[in-house]
Amino acid sequence: MYFIDVQGTLIDDTYRRPLPGAAEWLAALNAEKIPYLVVTNNTKAASGDFLAYLNRIGFSIPPQRYLDALMMVERIVPRSAGIAVYGSEAFRTQLQALGYTLDYDTPGALLVSVRSDYDSETFAQMIELLSRGAALYGMHETTLYVHEGKRYPGVGALLKMLSFAASVPYRTVGKPSVPFYHEALRRLRMSVPDAVFSEITMISDDYEGDLRGAAALGMGTALVLSGKVRPDDVLVSRLRSEERDVMVYNDISKIRVKAKRDEEA
Repeated sequence: MYFIDVQGTLIDDTYRRPLPGAAEWLAALNAEKIPYLVVTNNTKAASGDFLAYLNRIGFSIPPQRYLDALMMVERIVPRSAGIAVYGSEAFRTQLQALGYTLDYDTPGALLVSVRSDYDSETFAQMIELLSRGAALYGMHETTLYVHEGKRYPGVGALLKMLSFAASVPYRTVGKPSVPFYHEALRRLRMSVPDAVFSEITMISDDYEGDLRGAAALGMGTALVLSGKVRPDDVLVSRLRSEERDVMVYNDISKIRVKAKRDEEA
């Protein structure tokens, strides 16, 4: 059984098109009836719209096999007070569509998502709001954000910086939060009632931002080098030299799909 990341794992970071072999690999899971859930930190499009996009470009993902961060936000971030939202314009639009009121004067919460052009003035504003009592949330905990071939600090890096600067804790909505992975397991159990984390492998291009949290819950982990982590990065040589439990693959197509009949042989 698998939990499968999207950006950098199924689609590329630049053109948002299927990575080589990814659509065929997912088709093999469908054909062999191997249980899986596509789990993504999508924040820029409505959940249904993003799933429809993935299916238009060559994947075949049923709605019951999909979960993203926007589907979890109302469980984690309260709507009772206004929130200061930092991220793309598309992300702010999605939050307003979910019924949140934007407030940059006296917000009850501060919610961080991806953006490539954060600057020191924005960070100063965020620290001031946190110092006045706003609770800190992140839509996910990615290490890096890739935009036009460049790697920027991800939401996880920003959360740790802001938490340290303002001496406040933070909560995460999407991966690798425990509530997110437990919701993913609940959805998987709709088709596999006895599914447990120890029988699931999480596949992602983000070691710190996805796989560490998955491993802490007992999942197997597979790192693909088709996204934010590159084959010549120090992380890759360290993982291989230390022989950690995480498996490393150039891309998802290199992961062998084991049919149920193979496991029973």
